[in-house]
Amino acid sequence: MARGGRGCHLGLALGLLLALVLAPPALRAKPTVRKERVVRPDSELGERPPEDNQSFQYDHEAFLGKEDSKTFDQLTSEESKERLGKIVDRIDSDGDGFVTTEELKTWIKRVQKRYIYDNVAKVWKDYDRDKDDKISWEEYKQATYGYYLGNPTEFHDTSDHHTFKKMLPRDERRFKAADLDGDQTATREEFTAFLHPEEFEHMKEIVVLETLEDIDKNGDGFVDQEEYIADMFSHEENGPEPDWVLSEREQFNEFRDLNKDGKLDKDEIRHWILPQDYDHAQAEARHLVYESDKNKDEKLTKEEILDNWNMFVGSQATNYGEDLTKNHDEL
Repeated sequence: MARGGRGCHLGLALGLLLALVLAPPALRAKPTVRKERVVRPDSELGERPPEDNQSFQYDHEAFLGKEDSKTFDQLTSEESKERLGKIVDRIDSDGDGFVTTEELKTWIKRVQKRYIYDNVAKVWKDYDRDKDDKISWEEYKQATYGYYLGNPTEFHDTSDHHTFKKMLPRDERRFKAADLDGDQTATREEFTAFLHPEEFEHMKEIVVLETLEDIDKNGDGFVDQEEYIADMFSHEENGPEPDWVLSEREQFNEFRDLNKDGKLDKDEIRHWILPQDYDHAQAEARHLVYESDKNKDEKLTKEEILDNWNMFVGSQATNYGEDLTKNHDEL
């Protein structure tokens, strides 16, 4: 596995992938994207290439991805400024004519959350079979594992049998954790927590537990250094390890294994994959304010933002004006 393949199967990657393998085309659900182990990667926004001060490419790609950042090139400067001006009015929540760092951070977080709810909306109809605007555990189970459940002998001696036996109870455990009222039926909010547990505080223990289960190959309830490395690097050929693998071993010893016992327990895994000491929305908001605040009063006027429109239009705060056509009440 190449570097950067630290993804854990958050969001149902394995469960839904199994559905693709086992179910007939009409019943197949779409798998979610395989995610990084670290839910909030700790990359500092200040560490940007010097030439990026002119292009703002770092801002665009860090918060939108390379593909989405290309959308900026399709807008004229007039279109960008017009859309940005209207979005500034939305960001200025108290209507005082200024955009503060806190208002900007709130907006960026709102855009992030909207992406999650949009993702849920895209797959909702695949599971809500009786169209009652709720998804029961039985509906989800049949949509995802129904073909297997209906044809068990067909897969009994295949590797899919082992995967199925592992993933079905795991999905059920996560579903129950997301189902706060315990009625075995998920509302949209509960189903969002089921699909995106890393975004909900009451689901963090499930995220940690699933990560441990993914990496802990010897089943001792801990992650040792070899398991940690094997999760991100497949040593297919004999020879020296790449430098980045050696660096990861050092990371394990110095920063992951906090009590220095040679293995990671649940608390140490939580500290690793769910770092609490860095807020990307806060960092980006501070950066945008710092770069645009001409009079250094630590808040932005619409004029200051429009004067620096090139940076803002490509940032996560504006999302290319898409917010102008969406219903924000849903967030």
